[in-house]
Amino acid sequence: MPSSFATRSGFFDRARQLTETLAWLRLCAVSGQASTVAIVALVFGMAIPVAPLSLGIVTLAVFALFAFWRLRQPWPVSLPEAFGHVAVDIGVLTWLLYFSGGATNPFVSLLVMPIALAAAALPLRYVAAVALLAAACYLLLIPWHVPLPPQHIVGTGDFNLHVAGMAINFTVTAGVLAFFIARLARALREREADVQRERERALRDEGILAIATQAAGTAHELNTPLSTIRTLLAELQREQPAGSALAADLALLSGQAERCRDILRELVAVGSRQLVGTPQRLALPAFVHDCENQFGLLRPEVELRVTLDPDADARVIEAEPNLRHALINLLSNAADASLAAGASTIELGVAADADEVEFRVRDHGTGGGIGPGTGIAFKTSKRDGLGLGLALAHATAERLGGELTAQTLAEGGLLQRLRVPLAAADNRAP
Repeated sequence: MPSSFATRSGFFDRARQLTETLAWLRLCAVSGQASTVAIVALVFGMAIPVAPLSLGIVTLAVFALFAFWRLRQPWPVSLPEAFGHVAVDIGVLTWLLYFSGGATNPFVSLLVMPIALAAAALPLRYVAAVALLAAACYLLLIPWHVPLPPQHIVGTGDFNLHVAGMAINFTVTAGVLAFFIARLARALREREADVQRERERALRDEGILAIATQAAGTAHELNTPLSTIRTLLAELQREQPAGSALAADLALLSGQAERCRDILRELVAVGSRQLVGTPQRLALPAFVHDCENQFGLLRPEVELRVTLDPDADARVIEAEPNLRHALINLLSNAADASLAAGASTIELGVAADADEVEFRVRDHGTGGGIGPGTGIAFKTSKRDGLGLGLALAHATAERLGGELTAQTLAEGGLLQRLRVPLAAADNRAP
């Protein structure tokens, strides 16, 4: 079902592209046809039926205006509707050819152009219908048409207007097909590229959702053994004399157990806020300070240097819980890179304007880490890493309407830029 829906959606997009292309072609056709009728009737003085030809040109102009109005409406262009636009063009062209020589008119080959345009955008059954309609019109124009007067210009020697018309027709056909079909094909390629990116994003989000579901279940299961560990640690601390080495180790373990309990509680709070759909509204400095405190508890061996631009002090952010996790993941990755290179400091710079905020995370490593956009979603170069932090940060940035980029610095280290809107993602268009 999803694949068939995507196919129908693609055909609807192609139908709209074809209708838009035909609308612009009609404007070109109206101007060209009006100029041709005026030149042949006034300059060359040929006795052609100007009234019915003018009626056909005016009809095409009115339909062109209607097509532009239709394209501005919100409802989608259906495949039968796109076929109807092609049929109208073929019908008007057949009318004009009937009063100007029929199949002997050098511009009769323009009946092929609707077939080529339809073949680039419509399903096979509609292309076959367009081809049959154009062929039927061509065959009808052979016996039934108003003949053209003798094609001769006095005073310039023998000059066959039919040959000149064939040359003009070839030039017009080649130019129109080259420009408009290339334009239509480019639009279709861009649409297919967008669909491919959305498919890849959906697959990545599906994998992340599966991991999140598993994490939620694991957090629920961990609550019971963690409570047991905290109880036993409390009893062991009471049995040890104050100031002993074992008491210090037990105090450290107790602190880590408390941290694990806070993490589990935060997971529950995150899920509750996401179900309600109300992001936490915080002053940007408070949000950064909260992330700094959490990172300090997780990585006390690394010094984090925070710099807030003056414009960031007065900003308020509707903080999605995932944004905090994404930023801490980037800081943790930077800490690993710096420690691997023998450094113990990382830097966090924060800049903001009225619309968005940018977090700049810099490490002092070798700059050889995996950056976003490489297509390696869950791989990591760290021996003990799971490879999820960067993927989750990248997915969070995209979901919030921002971006995550990485840049290797000439002086060493990697600079990662996480840019997201200040408004919550739930308040933005999906």
